[in-house]
Amino acid sequence: MKTLICGSLAYDTIMVFHDRFKHHILPEQIHILNVSFLVPDLRREFGGCAGNIAYNLQLLGGQPQIMATVGEDYALYARRLKHLKLDTNHVKEIPDSYTAQAFITTDLDDNQITAFHPGAMNFSHLNHVADARDISLGIVSPDGRDGMLQHAREFHAAGIPFVFDPGQGMPMFNGEELLDLMQLATYCTVNDYEAKLLCERTGKDIEELAQRVKALIVTLGGKGSEIYTQGGRVTIPCAKAEDLVDPTGCGDAYRAGLLYGIAQGWAWEKTGRLASLMGAIKITRRGGQNHKPQRDEIAARYREAFGETLW
Repeated sequence: MKTLICGSLAYDTIMVFHDRFKHHILPEQIHILNVSFLVPDLRREFGGCAGNIAYNLQLLGGQPQIMATVGEDYALYARRLKHLKLDTNHVKEIPDSYTAQAFITTDLDDNQITAFHPGAMNFSHLNHVADARDISLGIVSPDGRDGMLQHAREFHAAGIPFVFDPGQGMPMFNGEELLDLMQLATYCTVNDYEAKLLCERTGKDIEELAQRVKALIVTLGGKGSEIYTQGGRVTIPCAKAEDLVDPTGCGDAYRAGLLYGIAQGWAWEKTGRLASLMGAIKITRRGGQNHKPQRDEIAARYREAFGETLW
């Protein structure tokens, strides 16, 4: 079953400042702020929701197809995707633009200063769901605003079930738009903070929102997750991680597990547990795409965590 992953491809430049921001920012001078931080540690990661979800779904044996827009600096990412044998037929290069990218500086207290440039992501509406063939499932993840609206409508019009994953893109939509998007979607997934924001913006409680989709999935970090479906709630335990290194991309890994379980027609208990496990595997490595478990390793970890076979 081919799964169309609509979302961003991005470069993440992550820097570490070996001190604390508070030592260099004077509160009484904040109106004329002018600071410079020496960052001896720097790394560049491949990221973006579409890239991360597709990477994890392929680890599970799924068939992801990435739909995204990129800039003229895409070549490095393109080589990586080719090496990984990920389908990029629907990755469109936008002239005179940069691929979306985040510049993140972290201090010793794990405070972060981030600058995000959307770049080519703003042109995601130039891609169309109908351009992809033999798609049985999809996801609309954070992307350009127009693209997210359009792809949701196109999935619905084509009769293709899809997951609405607003993520950090949620502030771009008002309450009415969010309700419309959920009405179009088959499933919706948010973290606990996003769930509160979704309720606040729409004026609906979580149970009311869950009635608009087949399942509303809320992740709770180290407390596991909850799946609201058919008027009830399925509680998913958190899979124990071997080490807690970097949460970047854990949500995307979780979503890949969801997509795989949905595609297999599994019960929500099993689907949620696999999703939880994928997040636990990811958190042991820095970046969104540096964990490399084989399918048999994933199955063994699942059996160890939940006492049952995966496949």
